[in-house]
Amino acid sequence: MTAVGIFDSGIGGLSVWRQIVRRSPELDTHYVADQSHLPYGTQPHDHVLTYSREITRFLVRRGCGVVVVACNTASAVALQALRSEFDAVRFVGMEPAVKPAAALSRNKIVAVWATPATLQGALFERTLARLDADVHILRQPCPGLVEAIEADDTGRLESLLTDLLRAPREAGADTLVLACTHYPLVRDTIERLAGTHVHVVDPAAAVARQVASVAAAMSVGDAEQSPHAAQHTLYTTGDADAFAQQTQRWLNVDAGARALVWSGTTLAPHPEQPTSPAALPRETPRP
Repeated sequence: MTAVGIFDSGIGGLSVWRQIVRRSPELDTHYVADQSHLPYGTQPHDHVLTYSREITRFLVRRGCGVVVVACNTASAVALQALRSEFDAVRFVGMEPAVKPAAALSRNKIVAVWATPATLQGALFERTLARLDADVHILRQPCPGLVEAIEADDTGRLESLLTDLLRAPREAGADTLVLACTHYPLVRDTIERLAGTHVHVVDPAAAVARQVASVAAAMSVGDAEQSPHAAQHTLYTTGDADAFAQQTQRWLNVDAGARALVWSGTTLAPHPEQPTSPAALPRETPRP
């Protein structure tokens, strides 16, 4: 049975992984957090492409026929190249959800929070080109926000989010798109600070629907063919113990984590860490 691979530069893609597991509980997953290169949003594009290629190779070696690029920056930089180079793999990427956000907006003023690489990418420009002419998009990079989320620095997060919300408020935006997978992890705080009049849009649920559709078309995780409890393996190129604590903190999931190491541009399991998958608790991770 083919598994689903998911990767991001850190814990952010867990917001997408969570939705995939909820919508398709029969699917085996492998999640890679490339925390040693965090954040991708400030990395040179050729580096992000190199990391994305090698992580995809790693996931394919683990039997993943579907790979979710759960990072807006990597999707903008690498998705097209990955689809060309790995023609046997079905890819699902992140696309800024500006079209559904524009449909939600009452005054057609939409703020988009993202990394500079996402906001300056061709994918984002193509997305904007499909919007009606009366929609105003406020592009807003969020320096330091990914790092603060990774560090779980509550005081810094409150201060950063308060500062970041000033521009949308002054522009009159009534809709906010979270176009970085890290940002939905602090969605509750964003909504509290923004107020009930602001719609906050997270594209993760749409990605999970696409994964379910692709998996069904490929007969991935067919419950009749493979009636087993789904297996979920989480990897990091950073500190495995710290990453396991982060998954517990953000998702209330205690699955442990496996360490990976980069040797030049090659990714491999840590020689002293086991890599067999662990079954996660069947209860739904917390929202």
